[in-house]
Amino acid sequence: MQKAISSSKYAALIGWLKQSRIDQGLSMRALAEILGEPHSFVQKVEMMERRLDVFEYSIYCAGLGVDPRKGIDLLSES
Repeated sequence: MQKAISSSKYAALIGWLKQSRIDQGLSMRALAEILGEPHSFVQKVEMMERRLDVFEYSIYCAGLGVDPRKGIDLLSES
């Protein structure tokens, strides 16, 4: 089994989250404030230095106001 953080599908998921943040005009700091996390949390997620678990992913999506199922669909695509 491939580790999630090194997979191209996980990279696509994180790219989608990052692009969602950018499209909304949110800085990493602004998103971190929404999430109640330090700026470094968002930075490490976007740099793929830190992996999101399912619970964190759902909170991250809620903070961005995006449907987490859209991201899951990215993981399902071949």
